Parts: sequence; C-alpha cells; structure tokens
Amino acid sequence: MMARKGTGGDTVSEYLDQNPHLARWVESLRDPCESSKQWAARREFILRNMEAFPAGQAGLDRLLSLSMAWANHVFLGCRYPQPVMDKIREMADGVEVHEAPVRKTRDELMGRVKRPGAPGGEDGCVKRPSASSGEGHSRGVPPPAKPGPSPHAPAQHQPFFNRLYKAVAWKLVSEGGFGPNLDHFEILRSCVETSKASLSCVIVPLKDIPDLPAGRAQKEGQVCELRCQGVYLGTGYGRDEDAARAMASKEALKTFQGRKVTVKICRRRFRGRDVEDVVLVDEQPRGSAFPPALGYPFPVRDSALLAPPTSL
Repeated sequence: MMARKGTGGDTVSEYLDQNPHLARWVESLRDPCESSKQWAARREFILRNMEAFPAGQAGLDRLLSLSMAWANHVFLGCRYPQPVMDKIREMADGVEVHEAPVRKTRDELMGRVKRPGAPGGEDGCVKRPSASSGEGHSRGVPPPAKPGPSPHAPAQHQPFFNRLYKAVAWKLVSEGGFGPNLDHFEILRSCVETSKASLSCVIVPLKDIPDLPAGRAQKEGQVCELRCQGVYLGTGYGRDEDAARAMASKEALKTFQGRKVTVKICRRRFRGRDVEDVVLVDEQPRGSAFPPALGYPFPVRDSALLAPPTSL
C-alpha cells in the first residue's frame, strides 16, 4: 500500500519502481488529453486511493471518475455538488500539486470582494440597494454579474491563439497540408503543447446529450468536445471515444484553415437552455449553430447547471 504521507513525486516514483507491474497498469489509465503535469498529479491521486475502492470494474470506474473530477477542479476550475467536492478534497489529502493554477471568483475579478474596512456583510461582498428601494442603477451601481464568461475573455485569449494559429500552420505544411489521412488529434495536441498549453476533452455517450441535431438523435456512439484554456475548439461524433476525439480534432483544425482565428463569446445550448461560451472561430460565416455544449466551465448560480456529470 502506498504511504499517505511522503514527498509527492519522489514517493510515487519510488513506489512504482518497486512495483513495475503496477506502473504499467496505472499508465494505461492516462487520458491522451492530459499534460505530464496533470497526469502526474492524478496518478498520485489514484495510487493513494485505489485500495479504498472495491475490486472490479465498478470500483475502478468510480475511482477514475473521482480522480478526473479532482483534476478538473484543480487544473480547470470546474466545480461539482458539495458532497462530491468534499469527497475529492478528502481523497486528495497528501497529494502535492506544484504550481497549481490560482483561480479567482467572478466577484474577485470584477472587484466586488470586500476590502478591509469597507462596509459589507458576512459574505465579504458589498451589499447593494434593492431595486424596490429606488436606488442602485440611478446611483451608478452596476447590476449583479450575469453567469457566464468574463467580457474580457476574448481579448485575454486572443494572443495565445494567434501563436497557436502559426504553430498549426507550420505543422500542417510539414505534414503536406490538411487532409483526411492525418492524425488530427496528434497534430492538434502537439501544437498546443508546443504553445505551452494543454487540451482538455469531455467525452459522453450520444444518447445522454440533449439538443442533438435531428440526424444524431438517439444514435449509438460517443461525442467529444475539445477545449484549450477554457476556449471551445470543436465537437466530434464517433462510434467510440477514439473516433469521437479524432473527429473533434479534425473539426478544430478546420478552424485554422482560414487567414486568421478569432476568440469570441457566442451563444450555445447547454442542458436545454442558451448560455454564453468562449469559442474559437474563423472568418467564414457559420451556416448553422454550434453543437450543444457538453460542459459549462463558467461560474453559475443555477443549481440545474451545477448538476454533476452522469459519470459521477
């Protein structure tokens, strides 16, 4: 059994050196979308908790789902219902993540957190007059922030995707141009990692997704959504996870075929309602709406939007 206390990566490496059969097994659990840093942390999470789950596929699936939820929370800022958050925090005891992303709430980003000495309630936020009091907008106080991405997100992300555009262009030239016989996922992944970032993907069964196009409704298979730095890149459908990921990568690479790419805030469907999402688009006019979103990475207050994924 792996010790609960130790020195992070050194302890894991030593433990796996002593158990080479376990090293091969745990490496088979790595998701192709994970960076080395993300996988090292999630691998330690799995190893520290594997004996607490019953043997068999059901126990393993539960452990892997919780490990992915924890990694999504740490590296992507995703949140889950409180019982899930409490569980993964308890399981992460002793796991060290070096230089983990530091995330702020929307109120913190918008400067709404109470400063020392400023008037406010126990929640640390400045109290605003109610609309019925006749104050608020008339005194220049902005309304509460709507759930969704920051309006500054496109400008913040555009420089990175300008660099990624150039990396993809050079990569495709070296591969002889864009075509159906390329390993689209590997090309996209390598370009993203060259640009000092990582891909994230969500894969779910087609039958579990509402708002599917009419031709896709109630069909067998998987659907994959790719994002980078929280920006939506593309969606793909396939008979299995690998095929869906390959198609999503192909759709994402199509965006890079124009003269430029642009980060925008656009409307998408998510669990039966319209939401705003940060997406990457080219200069070509879109003939149809975006595919429905598989995940909503932005702060929301609606409990329906915060329901856990079906895998948890």
